[in-house]
Amino acid sequence: MQVVGHLLEIAGIGRERLQLRWVSSAEGQLFAEYVTELTQLILGSGSLDRERFKLPLAAAKQALQAPPLRWLMGMEKQLTERENVFHEKLEAGSYHLILEQRAEEEYQKALLCETLREGPKTVRQMAQETGLPVYTVSLRLNHLERSGLADVSGHEGTTFKFKLLAA
Repeated sequence: MQVVGHLLEIAGIGRERLQLRWVSSAEGQLFAEYVTELTQLILGSGSLDRERFKLPLAAAKQALQAPPLRWLMGMEKQLTERENVFHEKLEAGSYHLILEQRAEEEYQKALLCETLREGPKTVRQMAQETGLPVYTVSLRLNHLERSGLADVSGHEGTTFKFKLLAA
């Protein structure tokens, strides 16, 4: 839930739109209160423009499927309560910070992949479409190239254009 909430936050949707509450079947009144509270919160936030958030939602979904992030999400207990391969334990706060940073990196790479699905683009075009800084686009694009997911497809004048190889 923490990672999904973080991805919704960086996507501009807001983590408050996703909530998980544990309620017993014997707690009908409490359930009704939670539903009312969430309904009011959503109404206050306004409707979600699906077209506006099409790219961020697709990127968030793709980021959640990334093996490095999935692995890290499943290792909390091992890394914080036991130890890593170097016989070190991470503080819970450090683990969550690493998890959020990795989620953001995977989200950014997924944003670029989703943008490149439309066809070859320059770094500046990708930066403009995603809202990411040019430096961040270059950095994440480098990761995609090394992973065999993107490559140069040609050029526009002296500027390289990149394409998605596989998804």
